[in-house]
Amino acid sequence: MTSWWWIRHGPTHEETFVGWRDVPADLSDGAALARLRAALPPEALLASSDLSRATATADAIAGPGHQRLPPARALREFDFGAWDGLAFAAVSARDPALSRAFWERPGDIAAPEGESWNDVAARVSAWVDAQNRAAPRHVIAVAHYGVILTQLQRALGVAPAEVLAHRIAPLSLTRLDWDGARWCARAINHVA
Repeated sequence: MTSWWWIRHGPTHEETFVGWRDVPADLSDGAALARLRAALPPEALLASSDLSRATATADAIAGPGHQRLPPARALREFDFGAWDGLAFAAVSARDPALSRAFWERPGDIAAPEGESWNDVAARVSAWVDAQNRAAPRHVIAVAHYGVILTQLQRALGVAPAEVLAHRIAPLSLTRLDWDGARWCARAINHVA
């Protein structure tokens, strides 16, 4: 069995869409980082998105038994294209029908110059599947809200719109296990 320990990066305090824009994480809560590190398996692969908020979070929670993998572009957040850096109200005013459909009917709908749910799910799942083909083990993956939701949706076997109801807080843990045939969600949005 391969156990995936998905960690959402530390908070950014942004109140806008943040996709591929490289915004740093606030990692000043040392106690929260220590609790999270203690909740993780002592021996594991440690992966992260290549965006600094994820790589810095991975570095902050790394333990001596964690083998760091190179940062993975495949684990980046949604590319929000023209919406990146805009507040939700500004996106709604700019593209009212499209922005509503993006959240209510996720699938093939993409932000202008950005990615759809299906694009991101395929990108992330291909990377996860490649890791699953290796020997069973623990994998800690520090990533983003949307990335984690695509994998939770996969594990739960629900429609993308249903999984959007889940909260994935900064520095939370979502554990998904792959037994070679099916996924099982062991923990969702656990805050240590």
